[in-house]
Amino acid sequence: MPRSTFDGPILSGDNRFGALRNVGYSQLVQNVDVNIANAVVGTSTYGGASGQFVASNGIPNVNGTVFVPSATATPTAQTIPADTATNVYRGAVFYLPTGSDLDDVLLDIQTAFAVSGGSASLTSVQFLVSNNYTAAAGTAAYFQTAALTSNAVGRQALSTFTGTQISNQSATSTDIYQGGNQPNLSQVVVTIALVGTALNTATSITGQLNATLRYTQPDNNIGTLTTYPYGNFD
Repeated sequence: MPRSTFDGPILSGDNRFGALRNVGYSQLVQNVDVNIANAVVGTSTYGGASGQFVASNGIPNVNGTVFVPSATATPTAQTIPADTATNVYRGAVFYLPTGSDLDDVLLDIQTAFAVSGGSASLTSVQFLVSNNYTAAAGTAAYFQTAALTSNAVGRQALSTFTGTQISNQSATSTDIYQGGNQPNLSQVVVTIALVGTALNTATSITGQLNATLRYTQPDNNIGTLTTYPYGNFD
């Protein structure tokens, strides 16, 4: 098996044809570690800044662009809200093949989030996973946690899924139109929403999140939902 493929999904099995076909997809993984106390671009765990998320595809972390989702228009960058007295946003963006099946997202707090200095006070932390930046207490397209008033170290439980979220997870939307015979992309955005009071007076805002996205790339040659055009292309 090749080390890398930049075409279609990797399929594996020992019975390619017929009613007992047992071919399965290889699960893909993207991961990002975000330490919001690290403000040095291009270093391991760089955590972004006011109005700036990071990209998961940088080794090490680099600034990432969150686009306004569009299936047809030239992509334009979205403005991430700057830090205010009541809200601080940090996050990361993943770029995926359009129509990917999101199998799971693991949101692990490595270092608890906290503020210190001035009169700052942290009320809650929430993680929202969507095809866009999502405001605190909003509804994410894919996954989210509750607003955590105690953000202890460890894996965070996802909130109860809605029917819409489950449907969205089965096939990510087309969010970045490239044109010129280049493949369109989906974007998956992990928003870290810190809510509190007088956050703009804090001399220190700390916390580290390890986010892992598990997904499968769609096979665009499988025909309809009921009929498989069994051939040699897979």
